Amino acid sequence: MDKYGLIGYPLGHSFSISYFNQKFQDENIDAVYENFEIPSIDALPEILGSNPELKGLNVTIPYKEKVLPFLDSISPEARAIGAVNVIRVTHKGNKTELKGYNSDVIGFTKSIEPMLDKKWHQKALILGTGGASKAIDYGLRNLGLETIFVSRYERPDTIQYCSITPEVIKEYNVIVNCTPVGMYPKTEECPDLPYEAMDSHTILYDLIYNPDETLFMKRGKQYGANIKNGLEMLLLQAFSSWEFWHEK
Repeated sequence: MDKYGLIGYPLGHSFSISYFNQKFQDENIDAVYENFEIPSIDALPEILGSNPELKGLNVTIPYKEKVLPFLDSISPEARAIGAVNVIRVTHKGNKTELKGYNSDVIGFTKSIEPMLDKKWHQKALILGTGGASKAIDYGLRNLGLETIFVSRYERPDTIQYCSITPEVIKEYNVIVNCTPVGMYPKTEECPDLPYEAMDSHTILYDLIYNPDETLFMKRGKQYGANIKNGLEMLLLQAFSSWEFWHEK
């Protein structure tokens, strides 16, 4: 039986395990999907060694960047983004080869593109600076938008939340939350933004999908913003993962 899995920490919020095991059952695929909750990326070789039937892995927080040194090759897109969330595992004799891909950008761009109107949506704020945010930046720029990263801390090439004025919200009216702020169980939290400056031309896209409607989304919706969570992106990512694992 083939095996696939997810590496990350923590994994209590994981969608992938139920999605893939249901897929295997529905399509009579002789495979199983497991969660590998590892407190350090240094445990990856042990996971591979004790699971010789592994054919593929998904990678989530906080290892999308930390996994790069463990890979034998990386797709051009994942290299440009600087983060990997899909690994194809190939066994050649005694050697195990790992190739990294990024399905975040595929899932995200296909999900947000129908919401965009080139007349109104030309600039975007990306909340967060982790591995997912890099894929979102890559995807938005491919769709023709100008982007700025937003961080809680002073970092190169970012602005801080305290700098986001109502005028910034009007200009950068596509806002993507790539942070865990507002994710279950801390659903009463949301990014610190001037939501009252939002209107019907504002797009709030939250990569979080639990809860279905985060406080970030609710507060923007009050002022007419168009909102979307990360569930569709996740489904599209999962579909892409399967194709990467099978070189389609």
